[in-house]
Amino acid sequence: MLPPDAIAHTFLTMKKRVLGRSGLAVSAIGLGCMGMSEFYGKSDDVSSIDLIRKAVELGITFFDTADMYGVGHNEMLLAQALRGGYRSKVVIATKFGNVRRIDGASLGISGRPEYVAAACDMSLRRLGIETIDLYYQHRVDPQVPIEDTIGAMAALVKAGKVRFLGLSEAGVGTIRRAHAVHPVTALQTEYSLWSRDPESEILAACRELGISFVAYSPLGRGFLTADLGDPARLDEKDFRRLHPRMTGDNLKKNRELVQRLTTVAKKKRVTTAQLALAWVLSQGEDIIPIPGTRHEKYLRDNIAATELTLTPEDVALLEDIMPVGVAAGDRYSAEGMKRVGL
Repeated sequence: MLPPDAIAHTFLTMKKRVLGRSGLAVSAIGLGCMGMSEFYGKSDDVSSIDLIRKAVELGITFFDTADMYGVGHNEMLLAQALRGGYRSKVVIATKFGNVRRIDGASLGISGRPEYVAAACDMSLRRLGIETIDLYYQHRVDPQVPIEDTIGAMAALVKAGKVRFLGLSEAGVGTIRRAHAVHPVTALQTEYSLWSRDPESEILAACRELGISFVAYSPLGRGFLTADLGDPARLDEKDFRRLHPRMTGDNLKKNRELVQRLTTVAKKKRVTTAQLALAWVLSQGEDIIPIPGTRHEKYLRDNIAATELTLTPEDVALLEDIMPVGVAAGDRYSAEGMKRVGL
């Protein structure tokens, strides 16, 4: 474990990273809020609100949500947590594009200009704010030219409803086409030691264009913490029970990878999660991981990872343990994989 004095120092002097060419500085790690509303089993609003406020007090200024998380619940939860003096201290990112009915059923993806405008207005109401700091298209709509979607998003910037634009899980061609219409400030895509696909083309394109890379699930949806336990024993509503990498033979193979990671972490006297998160942070100042958690203990552990410096030898060892493509199983179901990289 990192010594208490180092952890205390982190809270007082949280490192910053700048979002693209926006000039907007945010904490070196953000907080992904999705799990406070859905997908990871039962949660408690009161505890979640307390955790969000604790995160601000500990130096986190970058909060990630989306209109689909809990079918609007997550945005409203964040609004409650950031009332009063908290809002002025933070940067809020939300997303549109994954359309759901009120009962949660999926209605597909929409990037239609009229939908973009309507979704933004709804998010503004739920968040209780006048301007969204960073607005992402959550998934690319293959039926709508990206130029039309980003054009509608650009209109939101002109209207003062949005400050900066982002894309999520978009392919290189889409990123370039969108950026030609209006500057893209951030790309959000899964990235961790066991999801290193962005290294092939995405990261290089983002750096060429001056786009920050926001890494979601930097701890492999909790698997890289070595604390997950048996996924089959998770809450029945926790989607990880059926995750391709956490079932059957894939689970056994991936556990062996994490065990190797844990061995290195013990030698460095840090947690497995801190080591995995430090690796993501080490990949470049333009990368901002947004690990999610509902527990203060893990929040503090994640923040402390910003003080962990990896040597080139450390990085090489970790990448040898978990080379590109080593994880057994896809990172989404077959249907989910159809919606990424478009």
